[in-house]
Amino acid sequence: MSISSSAVLVELNISVWPASKVDRETTDLVNSNASAVRDASQTKKNLFAGTSMRKDIDKFAARVRLYHNQHTLPWADKGQRLLPTKLFMEYKQTMDAHEHTFNMMCNNFYAMYPQLVQDASVSLGSLYKASDYPDIEEVKGKFGFRRSVDPIPESGDFRLDVSAEDLADLKNHYEQQYSNRIAEAMRAPWERLHTTLTAMSEKLTERASDQKVRYHDSLLTNAQDLCSLLTKLNVTNDPKLEEARQDLERALVGADMDGLKEDSFERHALKNKVDAIIGKFNW
Repeated sequence: MSISSSAVLVELNISVWPASKVDRETTDLVNSNASAVRDASQTKKNLFAGTSMRKDIDKFAARVRLYHNQHTLPWADKGQRLLPTKLFMEYKQTMDAHEHTFNMMCNNFYAMYPQLVQDASVSLGSLYKASDYPDIEEVKGKFGFRRSVDPIPESGDFRLDVSAEDLADLKNHYEQQYSNRIAEAMRAPWERLHTTLTAMSEKLTERASDQKVRYHDSLLTNAQDLCSLLTKLNVTNDPKLEEARQDLERALVGADMDGLKEDSFERHALKNKVDAIIGKFNW
């Protein structure tokens, strides 16, 4: 099975300075006062307590990683993931914008760094140590936004001076690895669909009258968004996955959040449809 024309390999690496440091003197003091052994606890200080600038960069990086993982499929242990070509332009434009925002946030942090270090001397009190703060050029090296795109090799191009039998074994081993990776990649959309369906079924299960259940728009919008995404993540054109996707899409037709909140009959009807999909396929 070849998917070299329907997907590419992408890798994303975002680094953010943790800016935290273990204060050994305070750690020893806390453990001593508690009559505890030296490794009983650890006091870690936030070098930029009192400001959220660095933490905001960290949170933004986490959102970018989440987007990357949601729009790609697993491929290799070293970090590369499978990006369907149907998603390539959307992914590229989104990641271009994310990289621009990340760099802008980092540049703002760099510009404020001297002031942030000065403010830390007040915020940290006796925990402050000037030696904890490297110079700005070293700080810049602690942040990074790196990504790469590579084609998927169709077959092993082994140019080795070995016997024909050994070369055939090597190629067969590669082909088996290739097939295993495709199978692993395609398990991911099935798992996402199953997780969404089971979560919906659980949420739509009727509770006792004294148990309050909150229904949010995401109950429907998450499922609708997944239906749209699965049309692009199905890089092997798995007919069963497409069938399951269409079944969920049809189940959502006419579903209304206001109606689900107020009408137990509507909740029961939608739950039955969802449960039917769960029971129909070999997950």
